[in-house]
Amino acid sequence: MTKQLLFLVALALTFPFQFPTVALAQQNPVSADLALTPPMGWNTWNKFACNVSDELVRGMSDAMVKSGMKDAGYQYVVIDDCWQVSRDKNANIVADPQRFPNGIKTVADYVHSVGLKFGIYSDAGSKTCAGRPGGLGHEYQDALMYASWGVDYLKYDWCNTTTQDAKASYANIRAALDASGRAIVLSICEWGKNQPWLWGKEVGGNLWRTTGDIQDRWAGQQKWGDGTCCSNGMLDIVDQQVGIGSYAGPGHWNDPDMLEVGNGGMTTTEYRSHFTLWAILTAPLIAGNDLRSMTPEIRDILTNKEVIAVDQDPLGREGRRVWKDGDLEVWGKQMQDGSRAVILLNRGSSSQEITVTWEQMGYPNHLSAAVRDLWAHKDLGKFTGKFSAPVESHGVVMVTIRP
Repeated sequence: MTKQLLFLVALALTFPFQFPTVALAQQNPVSADLALTPPMGWNTWNKFACNVSDELVRGMSDAMVKSGMKDAGYQYVVIDDCWQVSRDKNANIVADPQRFPNGIKTVADYVHSVGLKFGIYSDAGSKTCAGRPGGLGHEYQDALMYASWGVDYLKYDWCNTTTQDAKASYANIRAALDASGRAIVLSICEWGKNQPWLWGKEVGGNLWRTTGDIQDRWAGQQKWGDGTCCSNGMLDIVDQQVGIGSYAGPGHWNDPDMLEVGNGGMTTTEYRSHFTLWAILTAPLIAGNDLRSMTPEIRDILTNKEVIAVDQDPLGREGRRVWKDGDLEVWGKQMQDGSRAVILLNRGSSSQEITVTWEQMGYPNHLSAAVRDLWAHKDLGKFTGKFSAPVESHGVVMVTIRP
């Protein structure tokens, strides 16, 4: 008997049930049915950056419930970067004892107690983007810790990764999360650098960033303070979604970054357009404003259940731009019931009338269809062949067309 065969026999006798168990885990991971519609929730980063704390997370959890956001479908409360400060003598990740004096599990328990789910952040590299301890080399150890805390969602960033392979790194953290035995949503945050829409589903990612970071403005790319490129205005993000919609679907979503709605850099009209475009793109809806002090106008945007229903439609078909003429655009999305959701978008500086034709939506022109305005919450009547409406500067009209 060869040495190699002897080794295999000894291995099988030592671990007689190991190989079938692993095979079964790969076939039926605990994460198999996660994020069948795009995740909805709130994240600390856009408004608070590193200023995170136990008190902040509890307050936002309460506000998500009281504001009606939970009832509208928001589930996840996610702590982004800066919650962690070091690793202990056993290399376990350590939360900031000043900001989280009772640890992370007590925060997660509170989030769960109000009927929400809890998310946390780490990084595939040696350090996070803010220079805190990253996950490289500690994937399985961290996954077990996150599971013991009750984590439901992990945002995994891509700073300080040097020569790592993105696909392999994210496959590794997904395997670690599944091995923990807890169903945890994996948010791949490598900024579209390695075209994650091509492999994100394969490695078990539930959502993947498609671009660099969003900033709270209507349009225009800008260099960061260190001279590197670039942060994106809202419309720059939108333009980078064109052509990749076919890669998204139930359980695996293109992520054009978190919402800036309510953070002060855009007008209410522009924020309504921002939210509407994310809905037609079937994007994750992760708010990033201060939920405790938002105005009624911002709350009404974030909790518009008719617009949210477009985003959360079970078919999971990402909308696409079907017509463009300068600053005027038409976007359409097929819905599970056979209807279409439509956006008339005006990027320009003055009000313009925009028309959607049935042909653009894949309908015959002779068809009579009911049109409903999702922001006015009003049935507009039946139309044949086309529908037109005036659209204010930087605004949208969103309708459903139902034969």
